[in-house]
Amino acid sequence: MQDIKFDFNNMMSFNVGNRDGVTEAELRRLGPSVEKCHRHFRSVSENPISRLRLNLEWLMLPFQDKKVVEEIQKLGDEIGRQYENVLSLGIGGSYLGLKSAQEALCAPYYNEFLPERQKRSRIYFEGNNLDPAPLSVLLRNLDPKKTFVIVISKSGETTETKAAFDVVEEWLRAGVGAHYGRQVIAITDPKSGTLRQKVRQEQEKDPLSFRALPLLPGVGGRFSEFNMGLLHLAIAGIDIQEVFAGAQAMARRCSSPDLYKNPAYMYAALHYLACLKKGKPIVIFMPFAELLKSTADWYCQLLAESLGKKYARRMKKLEDNSESWEADRRRAINAGRTPVPARGTTDLHSIQQNNVEGRNDKTVTMIRVQAFADDVAVPQGKGLLSEKKFSELLGLAQEATEWALTAANRPNCTITLSQISPWTWGGLLYFFEMATAFEGELLNINAFDQPGVESYKNYMYHKLKKPGVPQAVAEMIEKRPVRRQVKFVL
Repeated sequence: MQDIKFDFNNMMSFNVGNRDGVTEAELRRLGPSVEKCHRHFRSVSENPISRLRLNLEWLMLPFQDKKVVEEIQKLGDEIGRQYENVLSLGIGGSYLGLKSAQEALCAPYYNEFLPERQKRSRIYFEGNNLDPAPLSVLLRNLDPKKTFVIVISKSGETTETKAAFDVVEEWLRAGVGAHYGRQVIAITDPKSGTLRQKVRQEQEKDPLSFRALPLLPGVGGRFSEFNMGLLHLAIAGIDIQEVFAGAQAMARRCSSPDLYKNPAYMYAALHYLACLKKGKPIVIFMPFAELLKSTADWYCQLLAESLGKKYARRMKKLEDNSESWEADRRRAINAGRTPVPARGTTDLHSIQQNNVEGRNDKTVTMIRVQAFADDVAVPQGKGLLSEKKFSELLGLAQEATEWALTAANRPNCTITLSQISPWTWGGLLYFFEMATAFEGELLNINAFDQPGVESYKNYMYHKLKKPGVPQAVAEMIEKRPVRRQVKFVL
């Protein structure tokens, strides 16, 4: 039996009808496109130059050198044992991947109870928002001498993370003294960027200060948990090699061109058809496990940032047999499904009403866990629920949700994990990364850039008078202000 199973019966027409469900004939007709996309994806992913240029190097992350991983595991163990607190600064994948790992693989209430974290550091996340309240509270209550800081930024210029680190650095300096930099690790570009420059400057003054780990080239932030997140896993005492083993096993499963043998390809194909042929542009991502609620947030970033693209992709074959991609500005397609995070059973009392009776414009992906590390049973003499385990009730709720959706002709699918472990969690992440990448192939878009994210950054940089904002961008900002009339403000 597989430790991770993908059940897509309820995406099919025999369960939810021809209007809303995918037919086997539609899957067969998509077959030639699947084969073509598979050949192309394999071609570019097997070319090292293309992998780097196109940000496909994430495919190789689970296969990293074991000695490098052992060194990170050792370093993280030292930090986790030595410091009372770890403050991790980052945004996007530099935050969501780490937070999802901590919630999935550490005990609930990890920071609150010393035995549950095996006497390791508390881990806090900041630098992911410009709201001043959370950081203010942390710095007011943490002891800088007992706090280690990790700052994650490829360029060192991302506003949210940079602003937080500027504040935290001064807090450390004031509380620790001249050698405060020995309590800092930067995870950043190995060669360029202001954060890398900072590392060099500080290490010239003190070789033990501002140690650094590299963000590997050719890996976008949302695909980089198996790079930037490794130190965090080690600090929390999670076996990195077990995470990689699960991801490697999923990579092998997802290497087949056969839809019925490749769960990631099948997930991509079904949702591609559901969106374009059945009018389902929204996906509700609903794990039935509290430990996976941040994994739902991670997936929503992965899907939205990867597939939400205005332009189709134009591919060019270069002389060295590698490939480059650019936006085809003659073909505006505004692609991409809209992800909505939810969780069972909490959101069965809210969003599920809309899922069952609202517009039939969505699919639901559920995650079910077969066995939990801890369980609770209702005491005897409590009527209907007497002696029922919470895990049993949770499984029944997922089954009931599946039935309610299917009875209302609402397409849904279920991913079942044998348990939540480093192995299954690593496999789950790789599954969704591959499924998202392959859906990008089917859509003929670049799933590995994020030009839409840059628009808000450019506006902020322009208003902050940061050098280097392109003149055309600056002119567009000035020529197209947001217009406000008093009568439309109540």
